[in-house]
Order: sequence, then structure tokens, then C-alpha cells
Amino acid sequence: MSKTKQSNGSEKEIVAVTKHGQATIPKRFREKLEIEAPGKALFRETEDGEIIVEQVRSLSEMRGFAARSEASTDKSASEILREKREQDREERDAQFTSGK
Repeated sequence: MSKTKQSNGSEKEIVAVTKHGQATIPKRFREKLEIEAPGKALFRETEDGEIIVEQVRSLSEMRGFAARSEASTDKSASEILREKREQDREERDAQFTSGK
């Protein structure tokens, strides 16, 4: 793996991809994104073609989330979780775009 620091302060790293399409996310990026191993990561593409990697929370991390979020609500737990994930995604996007 080779590491490179770009002029805008961001970092990039080249990793090998196996014939099965598997690649290892470098440890410093896993730590920054709080991706646990073993675990799952979400890859998504923005409208401008940028690829974003996000942490996928485990079910055990999400357990009790709705009860902690709001004491009483007319929203379903799925809707509350969807809103929380969108909020987390927007915060991560803002974090990455502020460094550019």
C-alpha cells in the first residue's frame, strides 16, 4: 500500500483488489469512520459521482435507540432510524466536504 498526502490536506491510499473484488479498508480510515471488524460498510455514490464510505451500525448498537430518542412519538421506529441515519450521513458529508 502506498500513502500520499494531497495539496489540499486530504490523504489517499492505494490498496490491492483481489480477483473476487475484495479490498481492505486501511486501518486509519476504518478508525476515522468507526467501522468495526468484522462488520459492514456502506458505499454510495453522490450525484456528482463521488464515492462515499459510511459506517453501518449493528443491530445491537441500534437497540433502544427509539426509546432514547423521543419519549412519545407518532413516528414508527423505522422512520426515526431513517431520520437518524440521514442526519448522521449529512454530518459525515459536511465533515468530508469541509476539508476540501
